[in-house]
Amino acid sequence: MRAVMFDFSGTLFRVEPTGRWLRAVLADRGVHPDDDEIARYAELLERAGAQPGGAPPERVPPRLRQLWRDRDLTARAHRAAYTGLSRGVALPWDVHDALYDRHPTAAAWQPYPDAAEVLGALRERGVPVAVVSNIAWDVRPVFRAHGLDTLVDAYVLSYEHEVKKPAPEIFEIACAALGRAPGETLMVGDDRTADMGAAALGCPVLLVDHLPAEERPGALRGVLDLLDRRA
Repeated sequence: MRAVMFDFSGTLFRVEPTGRWLRAVLADRGVHPDDDEIARYAELLERAGAQPGGAPPERVPPRLRQLWRDRDLTARAHRAAYTGLSRGVALPWDVHDALYDRHPTAAAWQPYPDAAEVLGALRERGVPVAVVSNIAWDVRPVFRAHGLDTLVDAYVLSYEHEVKKPAPEIFEIACAALGRAPGETLMVGDDRTADMGAAALGCPVLLVDHLPAEERPGALRGVLDLLDRRA
């Protein structure tokens, strides 16, 4: 393997817990509910799937189904889908747009503990890296804020190319950006459907679990193990 593609959410970075997401937005407005109230409404938001990068919705209302299908292709559909899910929760505060506005900020994302280590090791070995994500906003500032931007050679984001995983075209774009053939480009992701789309091109695939960062300290090191075994 001579190049690596990584997914963003659930692979290199993990979004903040739902309760912290809600609490931070309310704190910005000078509202400080007690822990029980935060926990109650955070659970409802989580079940609704209202937090981008968080748990998927238990049910997508019929009026939102087309937006949900298209959410990673345009910024408009992404905002409308997630704020629509959020508004399905009877919050006592009108913070639906503010919740959406927080999620793409660097403060809302935490790199997995081994992300810097693995990306740095790949850079030292001369292995180019791409981030390939189904997403409708620019993740580059998040990487920059966490000091990881210099370790990524290319970003291939679904909304910028109007194609999303598992379609093979998005992986073809990434391989071309890296200057490597699919058979020598590893795809690392957490989605058994979307990220496995790379296998149709002949890319080897490494799947990791979409867990809270503190519960997954070393899964990305499997990338280095694979490279060592195939060297």
